[in-house]
Amino acid sequence: MSTSSTAGPVNLFDADLVRDPFGGYSHLREQAPMVRGSFPGLDSPVWLVTRYDDVKTVLGDRRFVNNPANVPGADVHNIREQLIEARGIPREYAVYILDSVLDSDGDDHLRLRRLVSRAFTARRVAELRPRVEEIAEDLLDRLPGHAEDGVADLIEHFAYPLPITVICELVGIPEEDRPLWREWGRSLVSLEPGAMAEPLRHMVTYIRELIARRRSEPGGDLLTGLIRAHDEDGDRLTDTEMVTMVLTLVLAGHETTAHLIGNGTAALLTHPDQLAALRADPGLLPRAVHELMRWCGPVQGTRIRYAAEDVEMDGMTVRRGEPVMAVLVSANYDPRRFDDPHRLDITREPDGHKEVHVGFGHGLHYCLGAALARQEGEVAFGALLRRHPRLGLAVAPEDLDRQFLPFSWRLARLPVRLGA
Repeated sequence: MSTSSTAGPVNLFDADLVRDPFGGYSHLREQAPMVRGSFPGLDSPVWLVTRYDDVKTVLGDRRFVNNPANVPGADVHNIREQLIEARGIPREYAVYILDSVLDSDGDDHLRLRRLVSRAFTARRVAELRPRVEEIAEDLLDRLPGHAEDGVADLIEHFAYPLPITVICELVGIPEEDRPLWREWGRSLVSLEPGAMAEPLRHMVTYIRELIARRRSEPGGDLLTGLIRAHDEDGDRLTDTEMVTMVLTLVLAGHETTAHLIGNGTAALLTHPDQLAALRADPGLLPRAVHELMRWCGPVQGTRIRYAAEDVEMDGMTVRRGEPVMAVLVSANYDPRRFDDPHRLDITREPDGHKEVHVGFGHGLHYCLGAALARQEGEVAFGALLRRHPRLGLAVAPEDLDRQFLPFSWRLARLPVRLGA
């Protein structure tokens, strides 16, 4: 892996870096406050911001924008648009990925965020907890039935079904259609050119048909609320924005949480001292979820941002219009902020409420569903360890089947022995 500025930008798809982002980005972080990175096939380099304080600056400072069109007086290339085009997604469907609440800035972002934020308040999430617990218990009731010789895939039969059931109930996706979203979600992580195009078409068509159904059969779900906002005041939400919002909520609302549960379970099972501490004191669950999100969170880099003006950081300058990526995995392993950062310590956070890590981001674009994801993690780990006190890995840790994707840390499968 190239790390020096004289050798050119770091290849973000470099096999060694993707295989070990914890060590790789930690090495880059100590070389310089920022380094250049590149995407294969694209000419535009990206600043990689790797140190904790600088990452928080990029995520919290409005001089960095998500939409390059909001850089004043400059014609800035949209790198995400280039990446989407390179993956073979037709232009008429790319809009549903490129123009979401995650890609907007300022008043536009606030307008979209306010339309759904009530569903994710601390109070609303707390009200959902009994239902989340019910879903978790039901899945664990069924888990032994999926086992062969006492071994079950925890990703397939627990980590994925829990969050996708919760978010689909919240949004208003009928139960019989949820397996479709699991399949579509699998296809979206493929790096093969053209692999995303067909599932994206299916998702957009599905959402449009569901909107038409929900108009004639309104319910108490979030989609019904979006339809009402659109129909009562078209300036608050367009047709395309409504489809994009549903797509964003369902995908973001289950993919990351599923892999937090998968990654976190694997981490606990390979750190018996931490597992024993959590079993001895379930009250540590909120702190444990924070630490697992820091230590093995599934999202390791943010969306690309652009400097709206020249910005000085650590004696280096990001010029107006230049693209920047905040590397969360590097910030969460920065020894300037965390003592012995490569050590898993479920007592690290001061309490279950104060969040020091940046696994859910920071600033205006802080993860809308963070409170729900943390709750689902607490429920999942708590119920799993209580119901299966002898849970163990069914393979050696080095044989776990990882999906090696840039800026993502996830397991394809997690075979566990229920009575190890």
